[in-house]
Amino acid sequence: MASFDVIFLGGGPAGYVGAIRCAQLGLTVGVVEREGLGGTCVLWGCIPAKALLESAAVAHRARGAKAFGVNVGEITTDYNVAMKRSRAVSTQNSKGVEFLFKKHKITWLLGSGTLTSRKSVSVKDSKGAATTHDAKKGIVISTGSRVKGIPSIGLELDKQNILSSDDALVLEKAPATMAIVGCGAVGVEFGDVFNEFGTKVTMLETMPTMLPVEDADVAAELARSFKKRGIEVILNAKIDSAKVGKGSVTLSLSGPEKKELTFEKVLVAAGRAPNIDRIGLEALGVKLTDRGFVKIDDQMRTNVEGVYAIGDVAGPPMLAHKGEREGMVVAEVLAGKTGNHVNYGNIPSCTYCHPEVASIGLTEQQVKDQKIEYKVGKFPFSANGRARTSGETEGFVKIIRDAKYGEILGAHIIGAHATEIIHELAVARENEFTVEEVDLAIHAHPTLSEAIAEAALDSMGRVIHA
Repeated sequence: MASFDVIFLGGGPAGYVGAIRCAQLGLTVGVVEREGLGGTCVLWGCIPAKALLESAAVAHRARGAKAFGVNVGEITTDYNVAMKRSRAVSTQNSKGVEFLFKKHKITWLLGSGTLTSRKSVSVKDSKGAATTHDAKKGIVISTGSRVKGIPSIGLELDKQNILSSDDALVLEKAPATMAIVGCGAVGVEFGDVFNEFGTKVTMLETMPTMLPVEDADVAAELARSFKKRGIEVILNAKIDSAKVGKGSVTLSLSGPEKKELTFEKVLVAAGRAPNIDRIGLEALGVKLTDRGFVKIDDQMRTNVEGVYAIGDVAGPPMLAHKGEREGMVVAEVLAGKTGNHVNYGNIPSCTYCHPEVASIGLTEQQVKDQKIEYKVGKFPFSANGRARTSGETEGFVKIIRDAKYGEILGAHIIGAHATEIIHELAVARENEFTVEEVDLAIHAHPTLSEAIAEAALDSMGRVIHA
């Protein structure tokens, strides 16, 4: 039995960042984690998926190398090699978190944790042996989320023919055909990867647009791009049933038209569920939201004194960087400091397919729904000098501003490196800059970021290069 100031139940981005910040503030910390440190993001999500996307991007660029005066011969791909590289990158990142734990004298409690009281946690190791550990100041639930199935296909995926995103990360070869159920961020990223590795990809989405949470203009642009690359996208698609055969899956669809389609593999990328089972929440009386997430206040506190929750388990947006910021906030609270609250209205959303998608703030439809008077500024990358030099001219920057005061209500980017350049607008919104103030900042030429300045100008009716 060991005693700590704080115990985190889960070592993903929320938990490990919170733990490090607690240690920086002088608290003794234990982190319960049964797998590798880094959680889903490092082991089965963000990092390995982006490594695969990087492999896909290399293949995409290589196929167009001749136009740049570079002759590379026949381009072939090997998903197994790309997969193994992605696993190696994942392992490297996890080992990096282990190093940070040692640096900050954080104790890794290897095993599965259960809350036995509001100040104690039982940890069971892989052999079934259990130890109990005390947390004097608080316990933080940071258990993350898991892939969930859908009823018409099966809540328990067979992992051979019907796959989760986790299963796709360890496939040894790209299938000839694949249906991807869900056109959210996970779905379109895997659609991008498998398309580049030679799979005939069909995207299925129950909603009328791809990336349903993104701005409609961005979703339409991505649909055009995917179609141009030979990726079939079926919207308003309802899956009635799935029949698994020998090495194939037949999906029965209804919607605009009824049809049956057969694929070698089906990848379900249609959402995640919080990891709240068998961790002791019911016995302590920890309240959940109507969607099944742990209910918290703006200081990450649950209804049970001394018990906190952060990250995916505490509700959407289910993003690593949201969880990391919640980890920083809960650490400040546990250390008795007055920390900043999480600004949930200013969390960047990033999708790493080709072209990349990034956004912050409100969509145009949300602005309309709130009956706010607004102006839109838009600038295409096809008119941007840096995009032309790199041959990556797809997409645009779109800025939505308040009509009267110039406040940036929302910003949406689709194009090369969108996930990098969105942060200028994140900083602008966090500091309440207007589009006029964005324009005052001199943007270097030639850069992709100039498209942001031009979109700001366009929202004021002053665009220069379009």
